Amino acid sequence: MIFRQLFEPLSSTYTYLLGCPDTGQAVLVDPVVNSIDRDLGVLQALGLTLACTLDTHIHADHITGALQLKQRTGSRIAAPAIDRLPCTDIGVTEGVPLAVGSLAIQPLHTPGHTDGHFAYVLGERVFTGDALLIDGCGRTDFQGGSAAALYRSVTNKLFSLPDEQLVYPGHDYQQRRVSSIGQEKARNPRLGGQRTQAGFVQLMAELKLPYPKFIDHAVPGNRLCGVCPDDLPEQLQAYCQRMTDSRQG
Repeated sequence: MIFRQLFEPLSSTYTYLLGCPDTGQAVLVDPVVNSIDRDLGVLQALGLTLACTLDTHIHADHITGALQLKQRTGSRIAAPAIDRLPCTDIGVTEGVPLAVGSLAIQPLHTPGHTDGHFAYVLGERVFTGDALLIDGCGRTDFQGGSAAALYRSVTNKLFSLPDEQLVYPGHDYQQRRVSSIGQEKARNPRLGGQRTQAGFVQLMAELKLPYPKFIDHAVPGNRLCGVCPDDLPEQLQAYCQRMTDSRQG
């Protein structure tokens, strides 16, 4: 498999390029609209054709690049079927692999951060979106979130994967790139060790996080698979403009 981890610095989002060396087809997991020129450049440099984009959930902190990538390349849009977005071409469901060339991506429904959140397993890697971060997890107070549901998603599904499974998160804010299931089970301060569901629910309730600054623009735009709103305030316009510095992880 051809693999690249790409980093968008404004929202600290990781996009993952997964390519089939046999067919030259590729998928981008969680592409960001202001980094699509970078993504297209990487695809071209590797000689790959974008078959589809694949989002883990309806994002609240950035606009997905799915729609604009489809318009520019003819790629298909894959996203969790549970969200019933009319703009998707492929609705992913647990137990039904998503085939991209010879790659077979296994979807896992992992609600809690949002009610429609999915993680994706491919070989030795699992792409956990915002359900499981390195030494952390996504918030659970918006978009149908539930701390109890997230606890069950992580402990019953993700933590049941092999300890050596590599964890590639949707974000990291400290320039960390990869963890493992064994590491997160042992030392994740929110979900690892002997943390109980009741303890986790209490911990998440006491975080008192500020209201997400981009959510009111990102969620409607992402329900349309990546439409930037016309009324975006000036201080947020960089979220939809082409990045001049969009680093590669």
